Order: sequence, then C-alpha cells, then structure tokens
Amino acid sequence: MRELILLRHAHADAAAAGQDDLQRPLSAAGLVEAQAAGDWLREHALQPDRVLCSSAARTRQTLAALGELGCTDVREEAAIYDASPGTLIALADAHRDARRLLLVGHNPGLEQLAALLHSGQSGDYRGMPPGGVAVLEFPVDAAIEPGVARLSRFWWP
Repeated sequence: MRELILLRHAHADAAAAGQDDLQRPLSAAGLVEAQAAGDWLREHALQPDRVLCSSAARTRQTLAALGELGCTDVREEAAIYDASPGTLIALADAHRDARRLLLVGHNPGLEQLAALLHSGQSGDYRGMPPGGVAVLEFPVDAAIEPGVARLSRFWWP
C-alpha cells in the first residue's frame, strides 16, 4: 500500500491590518496543536518519505513544530496554497514514487481532497479541523483518483 497523509495547518492568528494572508503566523494554541500532531505521527510510526508543504507561513510553522519525523526530502510547494482538490491530486500523483507522502496545506482543499479520494464526492464536506491529520491508503499501482482510497486514520487536536 501507498499512503497519502494530509495535514491541515494548525490554528493561525488573524491577519493584521494590511498583512498578506500568506504571512499569517500560527497562534500560540496552533503551535501546541502542531506539536501534538507531530507526537501523534511518531506514535503511529507515520514517517513520511517526502513532505510537500505550502509556502504560507502558517503551514511552514506547522511543519517545523511537528518536530523530527525522520524525513530528509522536504519541499516547499507554492501550488498547495488555495489549491483545488484537482490540483492537489495532480501534485500527489506527480510524487507517486514516494511510498508515504505528507502534504501540509489548507482548507477547503484538503478536506475536499480527503472526501473525494475516499468517497468519490467532495461536495460541502467540512471535516478537517486545524491541525487535523487524515491518512489515506492506495494500492501501490493505483492512480490517485476519486474513490480509490481508504481512510485508514483520522486525528485532530
């Protein structure tokens, strides 16, 4: 099996006056949530082979706060920010050589992606809270497409 781990960034501060959304930092509570997500990933031996992280400050801070995951292949990917499920599927499929891929990103794209890959429908699904983790399993040779994945684990702080 191949795994796709989706991690929504933890809680962030509201944008300050004139601040670009990409620059919003994690809140103090968000740092604690991200650390808890890292603990959960380690407890379940979910060490990724590759990490793709949005270029937004809050996603990069979430990734840093996870702590050591034992992955040396960490890449910043600007396309994750404000991405549609289709964009995220294409991105994950382009990295299909990674047996366990961790994608650190944003809603609504991540929660719609999880629903689409698991059930084949994204609709108005709202189920990925800040700091939430969804682990999807695929057969090794399967293309990443709607309805092909099994949601094997789900966690939130």
